[in-house]
Amino acid sequence: MKFSESLKKNSYFQNVYKNGTSYANRYFVMYVLENHLDRNRLGISVSKKVGNSVIRHHITRLVREAYRLQEEMFNSGLDIVVIARVSAKHITYHETESALIHLGNLHHILKQ
Repeated sequence: MKFSESLKKNSYFQNVYKNGTSYANRYFVMYVLENHLDRNRLGISVSKKVGNSVIRHHITRLVREAYRLQEEMFNSGLDIVVIARVSAKHITYHETESALIHLGNLHHILKQ
């Protein structure tokens, strides 16, 4: 079983933004960059434009949980940054899960 970490430092986020590839859908933008480790690192960014702190933390928890439960589908050795769009304000868990899988398919980082 894999265990992912969180991306915490701003410099790590900036590196993924600068050197990674991005794809977007209605709810999220996902940046992906290889990290040459044996595990993935997940970073989540939710702007104040999306809503107040309760809404932002709710979206963060939804994304983290959806990723955690689908983690075995993703390839290893990646830094993944998920940015929530304003349209994600009232997103459900199932929509979150579907959006993450859709972005994983666009990036070709899901196992077949």
